[in-house]
Amino acid sequence: MAIQTAIFAGGCFWCMVEPFEKMDGIQKVRSGYTGGSVANPTYEEVSSHLTGHVEAVKVWFDDSKISYKQLLNIYWMISDPTDNQGQFADRGNTYKPVIFTNSEEQRREAQESKEELQKSNRFDQPVVTAIKDAQPFYDAESEHQDFYKKNPMREAIMMRPRHAFQHCYWNDKL
Repeated sequence: MAIQTAIFAGGCFWCMVEPFEKMDGIQKVRSGYTGGSVANPTYEEVSSHLTGHVEAVKVWFDDSKISYKQLLNIYWMISDPTDNQGQFADRGNTYKPVIFTNSEEQRREAQESKEELQKSNRFDQPVVTAIKDAQPFYDAESEHQDFYKKNPMREAIMMRPRHAFQHCYWNDKL
């Protein structure tokens, strides 16, 4: 058993935790901020769009139970890879889709996965999700952790656009 980490940005981090967390082999998922120029940013600072951070999730996984490629497949189903201006109802540069890789192997797998998705013709627009080297990840404040457990009704409302996206583009995989 080897615990690895993966970092994904794809809109509001509240909506990205549950799809990963419910999978076998996931040790934990944390909401946070990455990719910016300020150390230990707050939600308010990131929301100002001046720090360069995106909202993201960091996933700790047991690679003997779930592979990085499987995590990539989950990621593609919960983020819109054709929208570089935000995700669903969340607009702006803090919500851009980005895969942050921790190694050359992750970078290669992410790039191959992105190319496969583009070649699949599942989407009629280009796949624009960025692939970048991992940068420092800062945990979000405690009120942003486990949001779907603390606020299930609000989470359900926020997930509607993602579910509609999934049924439109991924119904054959659900």
